[in-house]
Amino acid sequence: MSTSDKPEVGERDEKEKQDEGKGGFLGTVKGFIQDIGEKIEETIGFGKPTADVSAIHVPKINLDEADLVVDVLIKNPNPVPIPLIDINYLVESDGRKLVSGLIPDSGTIHAHGEETIKIPVTLIYDDIKTTYADIQPGSVIPYKVKVDLIVDVPVFGRITIPLEKTGEIPIPYKPDIDIEKIQFESFSFEETIAILHLKLDNKNDFDLGLNALDYEVWLGEVRIGGADLAKSAKIEKSGISYIDIPITFRPKDFGSALWDMIRGKGTGYSMKGHIDVDTPFGAMKLPISKENGTTRLKKNKEDGGDDDDDED
Repeated sequence: MSTSDKPEVGERDEKEKQDEGKGGFLGTVKGFIQDIGEKIEETIGFGKPTADVSAIHVPKINLDEADLVVDVLIKNPNPVPIPLIDINYLVESDGRKLVSGLIPDSGTIHAHGEETIKIPVTLIYDDIKTTYADIQPGSVIPYKVKVDLIVDVPVFGRITIPLEKTGEIPIPYKPDIDIEKIQFESFSFEETIAILHLKLDNKNDFDLGLNALDYEVWLGEVRIGGADLAKSAKIEKSGISYIDIPITFRPKDFGSALWDMIRGKGTGYSMKGHIDVDTPFGAMKLPISKENGTTRLKKNKEDGGDDDDDED
């Protein structure tokens, strides 16, 4: 090897030593800075918040709409409050949107704290039935609630927390009601006590627990009275139940309608009111009504009748 090659080797070795020294120094500084950052983060305690849909309540449900309240529990592990910037929500059934919305500027989660955010949602049944013709009144449909929480966290910046919760919601249908028979308990022209034998036809795909009934009844064109009745009964889903309710009226006010009944003929009647029921989805107050119905008198056995007679 020539002497002219030796300086090149020496210069390369010296340069490599300098690069190694430089790299080692920068690596040490970088590691030190990273270690300091981790120590600061560990000491201060920054972390990503967590959230969960803790419950879904149905505070109100009727023939027109259902109000849902989605409870979202958010936990903030950080030593400073974090703002909840936006809440996006979507309620869908079998992949089809029922309702969606945005709640901006939803508050602040306290440092090292947790808070339950309540998201109110209203399902309008007319909108659902108009949009999706296959969803029938009386049915129970599945739903999925999707929630995106957008928060701003120190160190991490703006993040989105996606949440989901599934359940079922009914599309209520009002029960059909009929007065099958009217049975006199005591009779006088001044005051008569009678029992109305009612048939309730539950067209819903869920049970109804009858708690109370308020009603008004007309025979012909004359109102014979109304009352509030507290009586527990179970009306099976897609089933029929029978209940008896008392009523008091003055026969002398009626005219031909009552006499037609006494002579064994049917007479026209109308009835309207509400029933208070318990359902698997919460309490409901459902309207009941019957127009242009026909009923007849049911006689007691001692009067020559048959209490078990079910003929019209």
